[in-house]
Amino acid sequence: MTQQISELLSAAMNIPGKFSGKLMSSLAVILLLMLLRTLVLKAVWRRTEAFQIRYRWRKFSNYVAFFLALLFLGRVWFEEFQSVATFLGLLSAGLAIALRDPLVNLAGWIFILWRRPFSVGDRIQIGTHAGDVIDTRIFQFTLMEIGGWVDADQSTGRIVHVPNSKVFTEPQINYTEGWFDYIWNEIPVLVTFESNWKKAKEILAEIVERHAGHLVTPAQFKMKESSRQFMIFSPNLAPSVFTAVLDSGVLLTMRYLCDPRRRRDSTGEIWEEVLDRFAECDAIDFAYPTRRFFDNVREGKHTVSGATVAGHTEKPHM
Repeated sequence: MTQQISELLSAAMNIPGKFSGKLMSSLAVILLLMLLRTLVLKAVWRRTEAFQIRYRWRKFSNYVAFFLALLFLGRVWFEEFQSVATFLGLLSAGLAIALRDPLVNLAGWIFILWRRPFSVGDRIQIGTHAGDVIDTRIFQFTLMEIGGWVDADQSTGRIVHVPNSKVFTEPQINYTEGWFDYIWNEIPVLVTFESNWKKAKEILAEIVERHAGHLVTPAQFKMKESSRQFMIFSPNLAPSVFTAVLDSGVLLTMRYLCDPRRRRDSTGEIWEEVLDRFAECDAIDFAYPTRRFFDNVREGKHTVSGATVAGHTEKPHM
């Protein structure tokens, strides 16, 4: 049937028979591959509603169809390429000479598929860019940017397209994939030296335990699974409060596990409870930079180092 259509096309449009035959064969190959891809995607759609699985199958089937079309059409249109190996070799050599940057990006795409340093949906940082991976393609991957002028890793609303070659030259930091699904967050709270810092520390320990204590068990399970692949020195996963002394007060730092995408939310929720609890305790005061003016004479300090003081002096007080 293809031969008959080719002959009719050749007669109607005055196209050489050999050319029309190749044209019809090319169309048949393209239609067949499109049909097979559609059937595969329909089967996947019937089996799952997970958008990540559907996305991966859609992208994978598109790449496979493109590669097969390239092979078949090369065999149809270039008779001298009877050997697939010869065809691929000549194609690779030409690409290496003429398209160096796209070729490196292609190698980066293969590396991303093979080693999987990140996947669609992961939150990553590569070089100076950070964001959620929303798409991966042959020559570039796309991030929904976070950070920048926005605090606490919130989205900026900008889309960043990053060449795949960056995976060979820039370090990749993955927030949500790998051996751990959580990040540590720290909230510093500064109280005055006159405050009951031990009571403040007890209050902060109660608050951080209530907000993050439930994450310890799943984090331990995830770490145990990951120990099969990585040599991990088990850290303390329980929420903690650490004490330090600064020039202006006692620093109490809450350290706890949180979901990478909820860092700002968890920080806000914990701070609100800290403000409420400290307001109920008269023995605890926040420390902050202040300035105190005093008069030596009024305060009974008539001399300083044996000299009479007139007027007043200024002394910073934290």
